[in-house]
Amino acid sequence: MSIEGKVLIIEADAGRGNELSAVLKFIDREPVLIEDCNHWKEAIDDPSEFISILIGQCKSDKALEKLLKEIHEFDQYLPIFLLAQKGKEPTVQIDASSCILGRIELPSRYSQVTNALHQAEVYREAHQESGRQRPVDLFRSLVGSSRAIQQVRKYIQQVADSDANVLILGESGTGKEVVARNLHYNSSRRDKAFVPINCGAIPGDLLESELFGHEKGAFTGAISARQGRFEMAEGGTLFLDEIGDMSLSMQVKLLRVLQERTFERVGSNKSIEANVRVVAATHRNLEENIKEGKFREDLFYRLNVFPIEMPPLRERAEDIPMLVNELIRRIEHEKRGSVRLTSASVMALCHYPWPGNVRELANLIERMAILHPFGVVDIGDLPAKFQLDDSVPVAKLSEELVVNPQPLEFDEPRLPRGGIDLKEHLSHLELTFIKQALDDAGGVVAHAAKRLGMRRTTLVEKLRKYGLQRGDMAGL
Repeated sequence: MSIEGKVLIIEADAGRGNELSAVLKFIDREPVLIEDCNHWKEAIDDPSEFISILIGQCKSDKALEKLLKEIHEFDQYLPIFLLAQKGKEPTVQIDASSCILGRIELPSRYSQVTNALHQAEVYREAHQESGRQRPVDLFRSLVGSSRAIQQVRKYIQQVADSDANVLILGESGTGKEVVARNLHYNSSRRDKAFVPINCGAIPGDLLESELFGHEKGAFTGAISARQGRFEMAEGGTLFLDEIGDMSLSMQVKLLRVLQERTFERVGSNKSIEANVRVVAATHRNLEENIKEGKFREDLFYRLNVFPIEMPPLRERAEDIPMLVNELIRRIEHEKRGSVRLTSASVMALCHYPWPGNVRELANLIERMAILHPFGVVDIGDLPAKFQLDDSVPVAKLSEELVVNPQPLEFDEPRLPRGGIDLKEHLSHLELTFIKQALDDAGGVVAHAAKRLGMRRTTLVEKLRKYGLQRGDMAGL
């Protein structure tokens, strides 16, 4: 990212400007304070170095209107926040084209400033030219570090380069097609087509034509010859989703193709060879369906050469933070906006049972990006069903690492050849952990102190030591 972390403060009140500068320094931002709004351009050599501009008091409303217009003409994607006393609305006429993302209430609070700048960073990054966009793999990767998802990756590596039929099992929305695409892209067939078809979405009388194609005049409406999915997937991979919904008559015809590797178009007696790797998926229990006479046992064993089971999201909740990040990347890549979630809101999502699995999570992230464009979503902004009930207190939640906390592991530090200033190094390390604890605790000092294993008064003293006075922390 090209933005270095500078923040321009335009504030005629020197006292307020200095207080805000202290807050920015505490959160590792470089404040550039200008008291005269007529000289703001002199402070900006390279606009790409600036995250945002914070504008407080100007000489007059007319001067502020002029300033906003100048900034927009200078860089139309430079985010602006207005500084205002709590409960006091700006009287200036604001042009709708001005890039004002919101207001920061004074006296400034650590959490509000942090969230505002995070929003500005997301907005700024999303409007960089396409050449600077972060690379994305269109969600082909299986996101997560849980044991279950690691096992799925291992299975994919083992079977991808073979031609064995694969049966992917799992609830709806768990990402069965993601597994199928991974199998294809990690195989020697990756340069050929990946052709998906949902067997449950196509009426039984049309599925045969969809799979095998038809000749002109084969049935009413067949006004021309047409390729089927097997022909489209020649040399590549055919993904048969929801195979458990296929009719028994079609199961017989599919079994023949899998056994003989040939098929005929509807209305033709000419055999066509099928060099196709078949991957099937279903959310149904096929062994139960066999007992009930709804699925052929011989087809099951033909498909079930190498089964892969996708775990439901509720059983790998520790993967949710990584999935959230990946889904946001996907939205940003597709230029459909962006959003960020606080630690508390992500933790709340980790406690939700997710009946719709990853698909339900993807829908939620997209909804949040629409409701809070380039904003920061806290636990109270989530729909009611995702918020915590009384059985999971927020105070308890803030003490958790997310899910299944693991002990911290550190590589053994190495002393630089030129030596270090140990006192300065330890102070920097202490400050870093204090910031993380405040972020995880939503800015609540008492909760952050508990995370750090110290008394609240001790943490307040350390905050004062690092330049953030009690008066600046009102509301934390």
